[in-house]
Amino acid sequence: MSDALVLDAAAQDLLFREARTANTFTDEPVTDEQIQAIYDLVKYAPTAFNQQPLRVVLVRSAEARERLVAHMADGNKAKTAAAPLVAILAADHEFHEELPAQFPAFPQAKDLFFSERPVRESSSSFNAALQAGYFVVGIRAAGLAAGPMTGYDAAGINKEFLDGDHSVLTVVNIGKPGADAWYPRNPRLSFDEVVTTV
Repeated sequence: MSDALVLDAAAQDLLFREARTANTFTDEPVTDEQIQAIYDLVKYAPTAFNQQPLRVVLVRSAEARERLVAHMADGNKAKTAAAPLVAILAADHEFHEELPAQFPAFPQAKDLFFSERPVRESSSSFNAALQAGYFVVGIRAAGLAAGPMTGYDAAGINKEFLDGDHSVLTVVNIGKPGADAWYPRNPRLSFDEVVTTV
């Protein structure tokens, strides 16, 4: 444990060292109140021009879950069907419409930087991905396990659950981990393999 970190050791374990991607879940429900609390924590993620392009679709009904599972890769179908809650995290490519209110210091940014759709798509995908990382940490902060996945038919999910202005980034299973929830932890790159000082 490093003395360089202000966050206490228990919180470090909860959010990082002991946090895992769950592959099975109990049937304990994930409430709307928990998701609201998670969002109220993670909404402070940094995004360019405070654009906040992440959008979340909570898949709760049996009918919607069945439609979603049909688009998941075979290895993800069973756990997505069984998770207490599944969230589709998407990027809103029309985020710029909110910029004058969300970035009042420079309301011209909407038209000056984001008038062209390809620019918005690139920016919203990157910045929503930053928010998605925070969302996963927020789920862990709530004492839940997050199982983010990219094994799915993206075009199918976009057509089924989103519109032409939104694109799926990841699908996240959420809940309390069940029996045999963990695969063995894979190796992590060392500091020296990742960090270069120039």
